[in-house]
Amino acid sequence: MSSFKIQSYAKINLALNVTGKKTKLHKIESLISFIDLHDLIYLKEIKKNNHKITFKGRFSKNIGKINTVTSLLKLLDDSNLLNNQKFEIKIIKKIPQKAGMGGGSMNAASIINFFINQRILKLTKKELKKLASKIGSDVILGIQPTNTVLLHNGNIKKYNKHIKFYTLVVKPDFGCSTRYIYSKVKSFSKPQFSFPKPKMFEVKYLKTLNNDLEMIAFKKYPKLKKIKLFLSNTSNNMFVRMSGSGSSIIAYFDSKSDCGNAYSQFKRKFSSHWCIVSKTI
Repeated sequence: MSSFKIQSYAKINLALNVTGKKTKLHKIESLISFIDLHDLIYLKEIKKNNHKITFKGRFSKNIGKINTVTSLLKLLDDSNLLNNQKFEIKIIKKIPQKAGMGGGSMNAASIINFFINQRILKLTKKELKKLASKIGSDVILGIQPTNTVLLHNGNIKKYNKHIKFYTLVVKPDFGCSTRYIYSKVKSFSKPQFSFPKPKMFEVKYLKTLNNDLEMIAFKKYPKLKKIKLFLSNTSNNMFVRMSGSGSSIIAYFDSKSDCGNAYSQFKRKFSSHWCIVSKTI
């Protein structure tokens, strides 16, 4: 088997509502897209008894021996879905951790996509959903990454129509604990996305929405509120929103030059914070 290089794109939540709580997890609905910020995954088959998985790059620090990729491969091995094939996988981490962009989950999803495309893995839709859910709740969103509506009942609706946003993605020098943020949710929103439509990804509609987790994150981390306020005052932004449970804050633009100008303004004010100009894919 030859060596392959695949791109694992960052997930962004254009909007997020917490609509209730199940036994352990909260019920959420969300409008999701993907940007061209991505991790690189190098993958090849090896003649060994065990998989070899390594993480490199700026955001590879503190990734444990048990992670989404090792969990995926263990599940596949336990079910003999890889036919005893073993792989060497090297992942260059360019997506920040604890940023609300699903870096680890998208790595697992990207590898699943690769195995399916290479006809190594053959699963029904039901089996695929079950496998993804065992790794993480976000993983199914990265299967064939495109504009996605996550319904509050857990179903998803995908659209192939491309939206063209330029994004200024900002992550401060700390991450947000997903568990902590959700533990502080005390009220729930009424579902808004139960009847998905492509129009939900139009700017006019997106501007009317929000992320229910922002107020909790801003109370715990006041710096996030300060960042959002600064980005909201940049010229010609369409809207600014936190992704997932944070800590990334994203400003959306129609123009690449406006996004670039906002980047320059932000770096002058917050030079220690990581930020990048990207765009939806």
